[in-house]
Amino acid sequence: HWSSDSSLLMGCSEDQTIRIWTVHALHGYVPCTLAGHRGPLVAAFFEYDATDPSKITGVYSVSSDGAIFTWKVTTLALQQENLETVQKTDTTMQFSDSAVQFFSGNPHSIVNNNMQSQAQCLLHQTWKLQKRHFVHPDHGSNNTNSTISSSSSSSVNIIVCAAFKGCTLVLGWSTGIFGLYEMPDCANIHTLSIGGSAAQGGISTVALNNTAEWIALGNASQNQLLVWEWRSETYVLKQASHGTNSKLTCMAYSPDSTVIATGGYDCKLKLWNTLSGFCFVTFADKHRGPITGIAFAKPTVVVSCSLDGTVRAFDLIRYRNFKTMTAPTRVQFICLAIDTSGEIVAAGTAETFDIYLWNLQTGQVLDVLSGHAGPVSSLHFNPRNGQLCSTSWDSTAKVWDIYKKDTVGESFTHSHDVVCAAVRPDGKVLCTGTLNGVLHFWRIGDGTLLHTIEGQRDIVGGRKINDRMTSDNNAASRYFTSVCFSADGTCVLAGGNSKYVCIYEVSQQMLLKKFQITLNRALDGVLDELNSKNLGDGGPIDALAPEDDGYGGNGNALRLPGAKQVDDAGSRKHRVEVLTTQVSFSSTGREWAAVSGEGLHIYSLDDDMLFDPIALTEAITPTAVQANLRAQKYGIALIMSMHLNEVSLVEQVLDCTPYTSIAHVVKSIGPQHLERLMIFVTNSMIDSPHVEFYVQWCLEILQCHGVYLQKHRHQYMRAFRTMSKVLQTKHDEWKTICDHNRYTLDFIVEQGQLLS
Repeated sequence: HWSSDSSLLMGCSEDQTIRIWTVHALHGYVPCTLAGHRGPLVAAFFEYDATDPSKITGVYSVSSDGAIFTWKVTTLALQQENLETVQKTDTTMQFSDSAVQFFSGNPHSIVNNNMQSQAQCLLHQTWKLQKRHFVHPDHGSNNTNSTISSSSSSSVNIIVCAAFKGCTLVLGWSTGIFGLYEMPDCANIHTLSIGGSAAQGGISTVALNNTAEWIALGNASQNQLLVWEWRSETYVLKQASHGTNSKLTCMAYSPDSTVIATGGYDCKLKLWNTLSGFCFVTFADKHRGPITGIAFAKPTVVVSCSLDGTVRAFDLIRYRNFKTMTAPTRVQFICLAIDTSGEIVAAGTAETFDIYLWNLQTGQVLDVLSGHAGPVSSLHFNPRNGQLCSTSWDSTAKVWDIYKKDTVGESFTHSHDVVCAAVRPDGKVLCTGTLNGVLHFWRIGDGTLLHTIEGQRDIVGGRKINDRMTSDNNAASRYFTSVCFSADGTCVLAGGNSKYVCIYEVSQQMLLKKFQITLNRALDGVLDELNSKNLGDGGPIDALAPEDDGYGGNGNALRLPGAKQVDDAGSRKHRVEVLTTQVSFSSTGREWAAVSGEGLHIYSLDDDMLFDPIALTEAITPTAVQANLRAQKYGIALIMSMHLNEVSLVEQVLDCTPYTSIAHVVKSIGPQHLERLMIFVTNSMIDSPHVEFYVQWCLEILQCHGVYLQKHRHQYMRAFRTMSKVLQTKHDEWKTICDHNRYTLDFIVEQGQLLS
């Protein structure tokens, strides 16, 4: 914990002690150690004087057993002659301190006669334990200077995190309970629970905002984030991702690219808003096994398959599971596809090697396609003629005409197992990825192999902690597990069991760019080389680290061999592997997403607009823009400012335009400037208090140029999404404010009517 002027650093440890250091060398200061706790320390905070916030008066320390100690700073009792000697010595050493500061890398000495640092204020001071408080979530209030017996508290109900701001202290317990206390009396204000448990990880971290009104709570094992406003007792934010131990397996973009659906080993289907990045719907307790495939039938219908042998369809209007499709026999589905009409659902199996077809409206099985001799790895419908393309571990890819009876799929033979596939948007080319890291491109019409791309060297990278060979010699990470075409079909995006995702240009078979999806060294497989000092006779030392000691330790541990599901009874802590299970382009082609062991990654071309002048002439200058504003030629001033493409200048022109002149100015804007104008207007609306003013700008743009925007909507998809995001955010903010002040507004309106 840092002091407010960053001159002191305080640390607490599991050895039950607190230590305070100065950042810079200070003559006469001796680092102090505060001891007295009987359990591992969780946090320690500086206490400041109420009348002088820059003066440190004490320290609050919190231990995992529920003890809160208050330490106070007291002046060291010195004899007068000793005090004079110390002061004279301090004056003598002042110049020495300055020299030490200079040569230690800080040319500005902290010694200042006019203003002392907090570190200097602690010179010749001593620390004294003033109070002891002992708290427990099962007891509403605390007991001062008296400890709770060990029999009354559970061994797993310990404090794991704490936060302090002003005079407010927040404690988080391992059982999901958090308490709010007022210091220095340690009076309990609230004790609430987020619904977690010790098995689910409880609360992992807690934080307070500057005003101590919002409490942020995090649960690492469940990837859960909560923001609680304790005065009104309402949630400001509630978000939860798939759990840490249940990795994501699949994802799908909606047809309009505004929603992403994800599934994982936790059997949950989540829907994410790509504009805000928030999860707005979670379908839990529907599937009984890991979700292995997701596809959108319509913008309002999403379908998922699972290892529990079911294919479920969800309605995104009423948020319910309206159709469940199963096979006549017990099978496990590992891939899914839906035709362009959204009426036929296909799912591939892992054991019987069959492909099942259902009618989405009736839920009846239409046909069972047999012919593969291995698990079906992927399914894709041809967007042009409705043919079904399937790949399998039997080293073949087949094309089925499902509308013909007793059809036999045309086979494309490979030399290795086929693990992924994709169909080009025009339906003429099929791309398949094999176990040897090669991408094959087939002409679907006659089965001709057009060309291949060898990607073994491109995707290789990252050595896992238990690998007995280097990444260059490890074949397990040298193939692609997912591939997809770009919106125009000129590029393919491929990812696999490594930290890289590659983009290739198809016609030239050339690598355009290679993305590293994460640099997080906590994941397994990020480093290309392992440190030899961490290797022992029995293998990597990290893999043999002890398990959790009961006080929130983070020891790396292993799972039972072959067990990767979240419900593994013998599960122990492990390191998450960095790999890519699925990649997908959005329908707009402006962004793509990848599912990895760390989560869902979204890459976009839509960066914030920077200074990028266009069509400049000598007459287009900031001075000319100001002159046109003074002459009330707002349309010309706006066009000239957008040519300069300087954000502050465009915002000035927008703000100076009268409300009644907005419609006339918008009509003077040509199609070549529409996208820039829409983005400038929406970006200016974010921080502006003139909401109605900028909403009128948006309304006039859509009314005046609506026909042109509708015909060329694909070109303006970025501007549409930006405008929709900002307007929706503003609507939600004002809706909440108006709902909370509804009766006050009614009263003001009625009073105005009475006065009139």
